[in-house]
Amino acid sequence: MSEIRDIIQSGQAVLGIELGSTRIKAVLIDDCNEPIAAGGFDWENQLADGVWIYDLEDVKTGLQASIKDLKKNVADTYGVPLKALRGIGISAMMHGYLVLDQNQEQLAPFRTWRNTITEAEARELTGLFNYTIPQRWSIAQLYYSVKRQEGHVRRICHMTTLAGYVHWLLTGEWVLGIGDASGMFPIDIKTKTYYDEMVLKFDQLIEQRAYPWKLKEILPEVLTAGEEAGKLTRPGALLLDPEGDLLPGVPLCPPEGDGGTGMIATNTIGRRVGNVSAGTSIFSIIVLEKELSRVYEDFDSMMTPGGECCVQVHCNNGTTDLNAWVGLFKEFARCRDDSIDDKELFHLLYNEALKGEEDCGGILAYNYLSGEHTTGFQQGRPLLVRTPECRFTLANVMRAHLYSALVTLKMGIDKLVSEENIAIDIMVGHGGLFKTEYVGQKILADAVKVPVSVMETAGEGGAFGIALLAAYMVHKSAGETLETFLADRVFAGKKVNIVAPDQAAAAGFEAFAGRYRAGFPIERAAVDNLE
Repeated sequence: MSEIRDIIQSGQAVLGIELGSTRIKAVLIDDCNEPIAAGGFDWENQLADGVWIYDLEDVKTGLQASIKDLKKNVADTYGVPLKALRGIGISAMMHGYLVLDQNQEQLAPFRTWRNTITEAEARELTGLFNYTIPQRWSIAQLYYSVKRQEGHVRRICHMTTLAGYVHWLLTGEWVLGIGDASGMFPIDIKTKTYYDEMVLKFDQLIEQRAYPWKLKEILPEVLTAGEEAGKLTRPGALLLDPEGDLLPGVPLCPPEGDGGTGMIATNTIGRRVGNVSAGTSIFSIIVLEKELSRVYEDFDSMMTPGGECCVQVHCNNGTTDLNAWVGLFKEFARCRDDSIDDKELFHLLYNEALKGEEDCGGILAYNYLSGEHTTGFQQGRPLLVRTPECRFTLANVMRAHLYSALVTLKMGIDKLVSEENIAIDIMVGHGGLFKTEYVGQKILADAVKVPVSVMETAGEGGAFGIALLAAYMVHKSAGETLETFLADRVFAGKKVNIVAPDQAAAAGFEAFAGRYRAGFPIERAAVDNLE
């Protein structure tokens, strides 16, 4: 305790902040890269005129609330104020559309990764570049605005991600980490920046619009892990901490997306290793031994924060509907005047799911709160469907919802393995699904038929990951790679729990997946008939 107190007082602690889809989290780590304090703020996206957005004023409010919560945690635990820091890192949800004018004023609502409105534009750009451009990528969102002749496009001076925007608020620098940048526009693995040829093709594509900018002029500069990306300004420090305790001048690492920070937090930047982030959305990132043999609309390429090529299977819908069902049972408990906290309730219901039948007793569930590009749905309607002879038990219902949260991811990984012969030695799980010990881990292992590990720090997520990237920036020795830093200085000796797939349960998941595919017309009918 006294050692940690000294580290905080001497300004040697490192801060990581991640703006996730439902929570803004701040994590403080010590000089041994261990989490020592945390703070957070809950928030939600909004559906406005059919588009999923976040209000940028909520970004500022949430940042201040999470830092205030962190400061209170530090003061209550260690009895000292949080003032000086050794380094800071900012992470946030990848992709989306966030554009500003020359006065840094927002030009259009911040459209998030969740939107599935750019199908035509994404397909056209994929053909133009011969490179997969998913709907959620910033370039697809920009082209959508161009084709719709939205008036603000002419005034664009900066296009960035949420992490890039917050980083600019704190430092005044328009930069991005290579991982986050690779979700805006394709990155050339040789040059570690945007593909010049593709940039030129896009400029030529929209040339007739006669905009006063070229694409490269509005994209942020690309940086890799270990580089310094600016320093905390006085206005930036006051933005984070209006009370004025936090001191300016702190170096910041390149801002990164939640995909990259998830890889760092789980030490999955090596080859033949993948990670699964399971929260509001769910995605898997696997570092490749070689680039994919062809273009796939189902998958997209991205970069690790260190600049290695990897493939991502991204699904828009993760645990949101599952959490809603847990919330329903919490309401039932309140009706009985029973007091039960969320952790205990998740534990009870998740473990009840393991008592269910391997194929969920014939029950079918769709977790489509929004559209799901991986299965061709522009909109979604959450559904629970059963035939009269299904075994309608609590265990089967909960198991079906857990399966539903993972089944689209399973489909993508199965396709990668079968068509590209990708070898995966182990998957590492992190995010909300894995906070309940063993259950999510086991069901994922059965789904993808690969051993799944979960680290003790899995619950810290991307805020921990970006803190580690900031620590690498300030602590790395000459020639020390990011992979070596993580292996030797962060994860050496860490406890890891591994669960292997079970043959019978894997067969049950396959039966559920077959029923899930066959039921797509049911989901389509719900979308078409339920406004």
